[in-house]
Amino acid sequence: MTEPVKGPASYFPSIEKKYGHPIAHWKDLIRSSPLAGHMELVSWLKAGHGLGHGHANALVAHTLKEQP
Repeated sequence: MTEPVKGPASYFPSIEKKYGHPIAHWKDLIRSSPLAGHMELVSWLKAGHGLGHGHANALVAHTLKEQP
């Protein structure tokens, strides 16, 4: 039996459906941004790419957690 996805990744299916790009696209954008702070990146995704706050926050949290 598969456990349900929890945390930021639980937003991923709706992000892909709503914005029409795979999660890898958004993670690549975040990684290539000159910004480093969590809220800076969230604001950048919202203002520059039209993401909602929850979706932007989930993407940034998940991506930054992966980085060393």
